Amino acid sequence: MTTERPVLDADALGVLDGIAAAPEAVLRLGVLAPGGYGKTTLLREIERAYREAGVEATIVDDAHLLGDTELLSLRSRVEQGDTRIVVAYRPWPRSRALAALAESLGRVRQPLMPQAFTREQVRAVLPASSRALVDFVHHQTGGVPRFVARLAGINAPEITADVIASFRADLDWLDTDVQKFLLAAEAGAALRLDLLSALLGKDVDAVGEVIEAGRATGLLAPDGTLLPIARAAVAALSRTDRRIAVRQRLAELQLRSGGPVLDLVRPLLGTGVGGPAVEAAFQAAAREALPTDPALSARLLAAVGTPSAEVAVRQAAASAMAGDLDAALRLADQVITGGDPEHRGAAAEVAAIALAHRGQLARSTELHRWSPSATSTAFAVVGQVGTGRLPTGTLPVAPPTMLDGGASLMAQGVVESVTGTSTAALSTLVRAAALLEPAGRAVLLPDTPAALAALVAVQSGELSVAESVLDRAVATSLGGVLMDVRHRLLRAWIAMVQGNLVQARETLVLLRKVGRPLEPRDWIFAVALEIGVARRNSDLAALKRTWDQACEAVLRHPVDLYTFLPLGEFAAAAARLRDQHRLAPHLTAARNLLRQLGDPPLWAVPLHWAALHAAIIAEETSVAEEHAASLASFRDRSRYGALVSAAAESWLDVLAGNVDPDQVESAARGLHAAGQWWDAARLAGQAAIRTSDRQAMVRLLDCARLLQGRPVGAGRRPAEPVAEDVGSGAGADQLSDREREVAELVVGGLTYKQVGDRLFISAKTVEHHMARMRQRLGCTSRAELLDQLRQILG
Repeated sequence: MTTERPVLDADALGVLDGIAAAPEAVLRLGVLAPGGYGKTTLLREIERAYREAGVEATIVDDAHLLGDTELLSLRSRVEQGDTRIVVAYRPWPRSRALAALAESLGRVRQPLMPQAFTREQVRAVLPASSRALVDFVHHQTGGVPRFVARLAGINAPEITADVIASFRADLDWLDTDVQKFLLAAEAGAALRLDLLSALLGKDVDAVGEVIEAGRATGLLAPDGTLLPIARAAVAALSRTDRRIAVRQRLAELQLRSGGPVLDLVRPLLGTGVGGPAVEAAFQAAAREALPTDPALSARLLAAVGTPSAEVAVRQAAASAMAGDLDAALRLADQVITGGDPEHRGAAAEVAAIALAHRGQLARSTELHRWSPSATSTAFAVVGQVGTGRLPTGTLPVAPPTMLDGGASLMAQGVVESVTGTSTAALSTLVRAAALLEPAGRAVLLPDTPAALAALVAVQSGELSVAESVLDRAVATSLGGVLMDVRHRLLRAWIAMVQGNLVQARETLVLLRKVGRPLEPRDWIFAVALEIGVARRNSDLAALKRTWDQACEAVLRHPVDLYTFLPLGEFAAAAARLRDQHRLAPHLTAARNLLRQLGDPPLWAVPLHWAALHAAIIAEETSVAEEHAASLASFRDRSRYGALVSAAAESWLDVLAGNVDPDQVESAARGLHAAGQWWDAARLAGQAAIRTSDRQAMVRLLDCARLLQGRPVGAGRRPAEPVAEDVGSGAGADQLSDREREVAELVVGGLTYKQVGDRLFISAKTVEHHMARMRQRLGCTSRAELLDQLRQILG
């Protein structure tokens, strides 16, 4: 009867095969490997092979633990040359007697050195496991056979408490220096001889001996670091006080040498350790964490036992960068009201930035003006312009740093947006964004030049520039998590005005999944997007459902120049819902703000354009004409103003029943060129359904479809013969292209009015299409018709 062999490498199997073929031959063999590599398993197989052959052999395991007398006796028997002897030992400890024995064995035959398992060998140990589980076990154990065996019973890629507990015997018998070394390796300092030398109080040679002792345990990977499963075991099973002491000492040493300390200090959070050295390490670690993990940076600074005003300001800034504006404002206010004048200005700057995100731009501006820093001076200018006050005198000259230079360009750009041309403003803001991009998430800003550039670009018809600058801002994480939502909302806004309502809606859905409440400035844009998408979809139910949020959003966010876009959407929605009086004070505030700034075309034109549509929706012709006249006054002051003014005049003519196809098409194409794709298609579509000229209607419908991104002539094809017995064989070929479009939207749940708005036809025309389909398909009820249409459309 044969017993299945354990998993062994080729060299080991060769030894066993040699014994089986010639058991009487004299075998003198050394087996050398760290702990856990299967030496004992191999010796057990060799002993069994000799026993089954009825041959005597001397098998010795763990020879590194034997005394000199026993080792010398074994060497003598090896030297005699007539004894079958197999000796297994670790590479450390290595006494003179063991070295002599190994030398004698090596002269006869090179020692057998079992290797770690390959993935295929791990799979042989875990035959029923998935590839993912095999990969997990191999990664965690490094293929060390003993550790692979300990994970043989797991069913999921996770390390259980029982597995961790099985390492206790591997660790408890180690001497103190080796345990300290393993703790240092767990902290990431396994290869730092300078730190290990100071930690252990030994010279480099003695440290090398401790490292070799650590390697002999089998817990280390070939590169000298701990295996993942060994790292977890060392962390979990070592004495807590010793682990903390080792990390604390390593942090002190690393801080003294000026090296990184974050990885060393992070596990000390929540342990209650303190003292000047540890607090200094916490502060250094917080500086390291700030660019990539501001929340961790804030936690590290909070762990400082008695924080100074400087530390409190740094913690406030880190909290703000992490999106915790409540904590940022609280900490900054404590410094501002405290007795440390040196750091009040820095605290005021943090508070000002937080308030800008909260929508309190006027208060933010006052705090920026109170702060003496160059960046605050520049940000104060941005806030002044946003609240309707032109700065007096020359703009401040910023120091030649990335942040100061970017802030200075931001200030220059927003001033140019009200006193100069949109082209100059956009160019300056794009350059500011490019200057700050290398800073990425490591900079705290009240707003980003990318967001301001996008606002300027959208309101001047340069949507491709807006898309580019926002995409770069998202890719570089400009402004960190605090600004990421704003950039994505503005990107979705561009999608909405281009008629890509699905993309705009997806952004809102993703923001909801994050689950974190939006700050007022972001919330007003998010709600305006909801309103805008619902209005463009003719979804009155969604419009009504969202309107209360819109009213609350404008109450929470005072009117400023940078929120004119959402305000315009709310104006159109208010008119649609006949609730203009709730928004009237805010629109008045916006018009007053514009007058204070001298009615700059860049900001005035979009607001008048939105107000024009609100008046059209409310059927207030005289008000609409007033806004059209205001737009006409900007015709010669900007290209965008000229295009929008022409579109306004054309729209009023269409509503009056005067449809000039050439004029409408020219105005619609002008809007499209300015990025207002949805409005452009809407203008052409409205003109098409109001003209009595069949040829003009077809032409304008084709124009609308083209501007909307749909194929020209999608709704027209020659009439087709209709089968007599349509009730039994009706299918997709029984519907014209236009009927299929209508059917898809009706089956999708839209009302006739919503379908008409989508296809630029009247609700009555939709009703006629449905009646013809019902007759042709032989349906006796609307429910039956919808059921057949669902089957036809699949």
